[in-house]
Amino acid sequence: MTRATGIGSWPGDDATRDGSDFAEALKAVLGSLDLPHLPELPGRGAHAATTGRGLAVLADLGADLQPSGWRLTGGGRGTSGVDHRRARSLLAQDLDALEEQAQGLTGTVKVQVAGPWTLAATVERPRGDALLADHGARRELAQALADGVGTHVADVRRRVPDATEVVVQLDEPALPSVMAGRVPTASGFGRHRVVHPPEASALLEEVLGAVSAAGATPWVHSCAADAPLGLLLGAGARGLLVDLDLLDAGAHDALAAALEDGASVVLGVLPGTGAAPGTSHTAVVERVERWFDMVGLDLGSLGEQVALSPACGLAGASVAAARRACEVLATAARSL
Repeated sequence: MTRATGIGSWPGDDATRDGSDFAEALKAVLGSLDLPHLPELPGRGAHAATTGRGLAVLADLGADLQPSGWRLTGGGRGTSGVDHRRARSLLAQDLDALEEQAQGLTGTVKVQVAGPWTLAATVERPRGDALLADHGARRELAQALADGVGTHVADVRRRVPDATEVVVQLDEPALPSVMAGRVPTASGFGRHRVVHPPEASALLEEVLGAVSAAGATPWVHSCAADAPLGLLLGAGARGLLVDLDLLDAGAHDALAAALEDGASVVLGVLPGTGAAPGTSHTAVVERVERWFDMVGLDLGSLGEQVALSPACGLAGASVAAARRACEVLATAARSL
């Protein structure tokens, strides 16, 4: 059966620090989606956004938040700054809430973490400039992420013991820019060197392999038009999450090949602004059916490998639009 899921982010900021926004987001996700995910509320601050969430999972590396963004401290966990400790604490609190609300949950549950290349492009070395500039530093970062992911999966399994599958979604929005040499240096006047496919694949393999070794299923999300889907599959991804509006002919072919090879594909069929009033699930169903016709595959035989989602996170949507998106996607998935 085709399923419905989300990319990760959700509107809200928990400004009163009572956790009510997160609790309501989790309630909406668990109540609507048959492939629920741990919501992320980047409106709570840098410690709850993509990079902060990725750093919260790292093993044996400390970080702090500077005016320019996140920076490694040069030491282990004990040298973490207050914002890094806050990121870790907030992730633990969110998992506490998942454990409480997801009692008896069976099936699949999904969590998200920033991938090694997005972290390398958005986190600075202790003396400044992105980790991307330092081969050794980015390898160390990938190893710390791989080690931390294993612990994270074990924690999720402990909290949701009846789940038959845990999916770990690596978010790699920066990967295409990393591989194309488009990431600016600290001065803003230059660009970091191109990272070639073999090296890009090697770090991804390390982290995706750690997900698999922990007994979870590795997926990768990159909603960029030039996401290297073939490289992601070759590095060990068993699921791809894409924006259906941005795919070119080569990407369509790569997704069709992935499905034929047994991988999962999550089609982003609604905008990141959520679902407007009156959005019809029928239109979503027709769109998915047209896509299968275009790539020459049989939806009936591959439907269990397919899920529907927004094209990107819903942090920029209203809460009402985010909830409608979940409902439309769930209804469309059941219809398919």
